[in-house]
Amino acid sequence: MFWDPTFILVLPALLLAMYAQFKVNSTFNRYLRERSNAGLTGAQAARRILDDNGLHNVSVEMARGQLSDHYDPRSQTVRLSQTVYGGSSVAALGVAAHEVGHAVQHSRNYLPLGIRNNLFPVANLGSQMAFPLFMLGFLFSFDTLMLVGIWFFVAALVFQIVTLPVEFNASRRAINFLDSGGYLNRAEMPKAKAVLRAAALTYVASTAVAATQLIRLLILRGGRRRG
Repeated sequence: MFWDPTFILVLPALLLAMYAQFKVNSTFNRYLRERSNAGLTGAQAARRILDDNGLHNVSVEMARGQLSDHYDPRSQTVRLSQTVYGGSSVAALGVAAHEVGHAVQHSRNYLPLGIRNNLFPVANLGSQMAFPLFMLGFLFSFDTLMLVGIWFFVAALVFQIVTLPVEFNASRRAINFLDSGGYLNRAEMPKAKAVLRAAALTYVASTAVAATQLIRLLILRGGRRRG
């Protein structure tokens, strides 16, 4: 937004976010080169796991971009990036199983996922509007506008917090799918876990950044009101 002494509060979280992004990229690329013993592609594994869980109505499609894998609850579609969709690596199977984990959460009415989906419109708006509104209020000493910006940011932070159990649970489901279904052997399982742990760290880092940014905004508002 702009530089001021309170930015130092956010710096450790930003460094964590940078490390998390490096970690997920390096770990994913490392195990992307290791072909799984089963030889299945991410798309094939996703399809089998979905069918094993009775989710024959959920489709599997290819998505554009690197690490763009996600589950779309509106169309009930697991979308996998090209390297995951057509790849037969340990990393590809781990990511594919994780996204299927979200589909299973959806079918089982997993409460945190429902909360996150309901929060998404407000959080999406909040992430776009929070800083501009706060900045305008800060520059013109308009406390109400600063407060509205803060509440928008709170909504975005709550979304980040709720995302954590959703992602952790999807990863646990993925490991269970891969282990019980024999998609990965004993030597491959720790590698898939490493990929999913690295991905989970990015969500932890994002939450830390959002939390420290909120503290920063509260400090700035308090200082402006006293001034």
